[in-house]
Amino acid sequence: MTRLSLSLPRRDREAGFTLLEMLVVIAIIGLLMAIVGPQVLNQLAKAKTHTAKIQIVSTESALDEFQADVGRYPSQTEGLAALTVAPPSVSGWNGPYSKAIPPDPWGHPYHYLNPGKHGEIDIYSLGADNADGGTSAATDVGNWQSAPSG
Repeated sequence: MTRLSLSLPRRDREAGFTLLEMLVVIAIIGLLMAIVGPQVLNQLAKAKTHTAKIQIVSTESALDEFQADVGRYPSQTEGLAALTVAPPSVSGWNGPYSKAIPPDPWGHPYHYLNPGKHGEIDIYSLGADNADGGTSAATDVGNWQSAPSG
C-alpha cells in the first residue's frame, strides 16, 4: 500500500464543524434568546391577562342571565357554582348558565364578591401571583375594569 491510500482525502478531513465554530453558534443563539426571550414572555403575560378579561365578561354575562331568571345574583355562599348547578331553595333557576367555570389563565379559581367593592358584584382574578396588586403577569383583572377590545 502506498502512503496516499492510507490517508483520508482532504475534503473528508475538513467535513464537519470545529468546536470553536459550534461555540460561536451557541453564543449567537444565546444572545438572540436574551434579546427576544423577555419580549415573548411579555406578550404571553398580555395574552393571559386578555384571556382573563374575556372569561370574566363571559361569566358576568352568565350571572346577568341568572339574575334575570332568579331576581338576584348568586349569594356569596352560592358563589359562581350557582351558574352550573341549581342552588337549593332557589326558584326560577333556568340554567345551567355556563357549562363550567374555568380557572383563570394562571390556574386559580376566579374570585366572586356579592356585594362587590366596585359594583353590585365583583368577579376578578389576582393574576399569576394570586395576591392583591401586582404588575405585568401579576396584575389583577376584574369586571369593573374596561372590557377587552378585539
